[in-house]
Amino acid sequence: MSDLESTRIGILVVAYNAQATLASVLDRIPADFRQRITAVLVSDDHSGDATFQVGVDYLTNADIPIEVAYQPRNLGYGGNQKVGYHWAIAHNLDVVVMLHADGQYAPEFLPNMVDPIVNGNADAVFGSRMATAGAARKGGMPLYKYLGNKLLTEVQNRLTGASLTEWHSGYRAYRVKALRDIPFEKNDQGFRFDTQIILQLIEAEKKITEIPIPTFYGDEVCYVNGLGYARDIIADVLRYRAHRIGLGSGDLAFRSKLERPSGGPETTLLDELAASRPLRILNLSTEFGSLSLPLIRAGHDVIDLPQLLNRDFQSTFSEIDVMLDDQIDLFEVATSHEYSSFDVILALDVFARVRDPERLLRALHPILRPSGTLFTSVANIEHWYPRMRISAGFFDYDQRGSLDTTHLRLFSRRSMNRLAVRSGWTITTSTSFGLPFDLFTKRSPAKGSGRTVPKWVQKIDRFLSKHWPSMFSYSFLYGLKPAAPRSASMASTSNPEPSTVEMNVPFKVSNRESTLSVL
Repeated sequence: MSDLESTRIGILVVAYNAQATLASVLDRIPADFRQRITAVLVSDDHSGDATFQVGVDYLTNADIPIEVAYQPRNLGYGGNQKVGYHWAIAHNLDVVVMLHADGQYAPEFLPNMVDPIVNGNADAVFGSRMATAGAARKGGMPLYKYLGNKLLTEVQNRLTGASLTEWHSGYRAYRVKALRDIPFEKNDQGFRFDTQIILQLIEAEKKITEIPIPTFYGDEVCYVNGLGYARDIIADVLRYRAHRIGLGSGDLAFRSKLERPSGGPETTLLDELAASRPLRILNLSTEFGSLSLPLIRAGHDVIDLPQLLNRDFQSTFSEIDVMLDDQIDLFEVATSHEYSSFDVILALDVFARVRDPERLLRALHPILRPSGTLFTSVANIEHWYPRMRISAGFFDYDQRGSLDTTHLRLFSRRSMNRLAVRSGWTITTSTSFGLPFDLFTKRSPAKGSGRTVPKWVQKIDRFLSKHWPSMFSYSFLYGLKPAAPRSASMASTSNPEPSTVEMNVPFKVSNRESTLSVL
């Protein structure tokens, strides 16, 4: 049996106040395609006319297997699709095509819609009215809708890295297995559903194919509020883009691995340490493998947090959050001959994750050699982004930055400086990092390439980060050394303000000169 014969194909007819067109739409399904159809669901979304009765009457002489459902309340355009896609999953279909009951999309193109999926060349097929130049206008699409469609599609492509000719077609076919892999149930009940499911397909790395279709505009009633629709779908795409780089709840980026920005504290340290002489390094940072493995390859003797916890070193290279003060007592480590006397301690983004960072900082004193350096990084709670969110009343957590969901403590530049000095450390280097712009320009899984943030924007951010760090520095990288014993008069001084001493080991950070001391 061929794929064409064995594929279980379902048609979802979404209907609302379509009593005048429903029967003719069903009649127009091509005769040679009807025998390939496994099931048809006409889902009447609580119409105010006789749409449901027209569907029931059609059953009497139908030559295709039809079910007619009347929703007890209006579910909305997206809600009606959810019913249909759950129906396709429950009926174990292979392909489901959404067909509008108002006749706006040609049933004659059903074979073209399903064949790329049947042949294994697509997970989703969209009928595009924009694929052929000038066809949409010739088919009667109003000029304002045409221009709006083109503009919104261009913006959505730029923000996601996709290259679709149209994001707003309602003629769609899906591989049912692909629907099982995405959380479409979480999508909006209204017209935003169509944009949100595209974002989910992109996130799940499903292949989307477009085919050209004719445009028909007749007397059908449009229930879309154009300006509100445009505002909402752009908000959805921006939210997805934010989730991809770690801002916001992250639910739209359900399969994305959180990437580290290039040129940030981690990569800066890796570049510098890789070029230094072999060192004995303790890595307490939670990103074990991404930091330790490159250092080991560079010839350094690295003790990793998993080893301190008596776990297998090679099998624990994963991004996990470890509450150090719950898992390990560094006072005991300090007395262990095996793990004492390190040249470098890495504690990147660690002190925000513990309840008592001062205790941890003091515990690190005896296991660092007198000439050694402790490197730590902290996200800046005073950066304009968290300030803006909090002042607007949106106090919520992100996947990265100062509002990281794993953070127990929040730091500004001043509070971290005071903590370091209070814990017996001298700040030898302090470097500011601006927004991680490279994350904004990462290529998405979609077809096409991402767009870059203009260089002038990046230059302005770097300038402001350097000259107004409390407001524009996204994070700080510190180099700390044990402070010399203070005199009695010095010890009585409360809350001293630390001074930053620049060392004379030059290196590059985000296209600006700074200094870093390894030893």
